[in-house]
Amino acid sequence: MAFLIDFILHIDAHIANLVQSFGLWTYLILFAVIFIETGAVIMPFLPGDSLLFAAGAIAATPAGLNAGLNHWVFMFVFFFAAVLGDSLNFWIGRTGGYQLIRHPMIGRFIKEEHIREAEGFFEKRGAVAIIIARYMPIVRTFVPFVAGISQFPYSRFLKNSVIAAFTWSLIATGAGYLFGNIPFVKAHFSIIILGIALVTLLPTIIGIIRSAMISRRQKKLSKK
Repeated sequence: MAFLIDFILHIDAHIANLVQSFGLWTYLILFAVIFIETGAVIMPFLPGDSLLFAAGAIAATPAGLNAGLNHWVFMFVFFFAAVLGDSLNFWIGRTGGYQLIRHPMIGRFIKEEHIREAEGFFEKRGAVAIIIARYMPIVRTFVPFVAGISQFPYSRFLKNSVIAAFTWSLIATGAGYLFGNIPFVKAHFSIIILGIALVTLLPTIIGIIRSAMISRRQKKLSKK
């Protein structure tokens, strides 16, 4: 966990090291991170938004340019990683969702409150939830899973997943490319990355707290 926090806070330095060590292979490495964060139901804690922002920023630096990195390529790499990850997650939910939740080992990583939050979010907003969830860490990992469990039509899911992934990768990577190397941003990069993480996590945290409060209230009413 300490390594993960350090990775998120100093993600610019870590990506710079990747670029220096692996050059164009950085595309594949970051593709894998986003694909796993989106597609593996038990990995919702991997960095998403902050990684896209940092990758966009690195693409605008001399090191990124010398390595042949391009922010447009990054955008499409993240786009395909998100769509493919969403689809994998959907089919995991469709083919074995409940078995995974009840599994003694895997079930430990799939928190019941996260599933409840995603279910409520999906039921309330329907197909639009797929687009909105893309901008919400943790929830974006569980909404495709819940969509698969609920037998939501895959064609509709894929259409919304494509829209969500395209806008997400364009905005987050583009913002990093345009603003990530401004002197003030560079000087306070760790704070800004932490701010991005907190802001994107805020709706999820509020939703989980609200869900817990409603559940507690219902339990009190059932006891009366």
